[in-house]
Amino acid sequence: MVSFRLDGKIALVTGASRGIGKSIAQTLAEYGAEVILVSRKMETLTQVAAEITEKGGKALPLACHMGDAGDIAKLFETIEKTYGKLNILVNNAATNPYFGEMTGVDAGVWEKTFDVNLKGPFFMIQKAIPLMKASGGGAVVNVSSVNGIRPAQFQGVYSITKAAIISMTQAYAKELAPHGIRVNALLPGLTDTKFASALMKQDEIYKYVVAQIPMGRHAEPDEMSGAVLYLVSDAASFTTGAHIVCDGGFLA
Repeated sequence: MVSFRLDGKIALVTGASRGIGKSIAQTLAEYGAEVILVSRKMETLTQVAAEITEKGGKALPLACHMGDAGDIAKLFETIEKTYGKLNILVNNAATNPYFGEMTGVDAGVWEKTFDVNLKGPFFMIQKAIPLMKASGGGAVVNVSSVNGIRPAQFQGVYSITKAAIISMTQAYAKELAPHGIRVNALLPGLTDTKFASALMKQDEIYKYVVAQIPMGRHAEPDEMSGAVLYLVSDAASFTTGAHIVCDGGFLA
């Protein structure tokens, strides 16, 4: 029978303090994984960890800035000392510090967006590889966006990073398949998160975007976690280099 259970697995979820990342972490814990919760600020993680443990799950909050290579190195030193292995990595953390035409983007905005959205996930995977090999394999999910397929107006730089995430997913999938490490991507559409709040609070823009979604609504964070559960479970044992779109039909 197909199993989605993750008992005995160690899973790392970035951007786990709220929104899609929080929902993913909670779902993986519910299905038996011990979850490492990662975000920039520790205080926002401790509440999520408490909620998971209250329901009988296991969670360890660890602060790490995804745009800081030194922070990432320290994170994996802690994971290796604490667990000695890693089975699942979900690269969910992202930033979008600029909303406007690309002609107004300066080098600082470009670097911050690429550091967090692309460099961070790239080196997270690189650091995870030895631990996954030691575990006999593993599963990586990179959270991209429908913007990686169809760039959104006034979100040009963000869209570019999300397109690069899809390419990076495919490149890593080919390279790591012989080692039993699967790498896939999730492409959410408009989802009700703090990250998307700036867009959702602008009534005209929100109505314009929703009008392009055949299901006629935005998604909730919990509607993303099931796809991730599939991708990291044995149910997806022959799935790598793929991207799953959860967008209510926006890209159809």
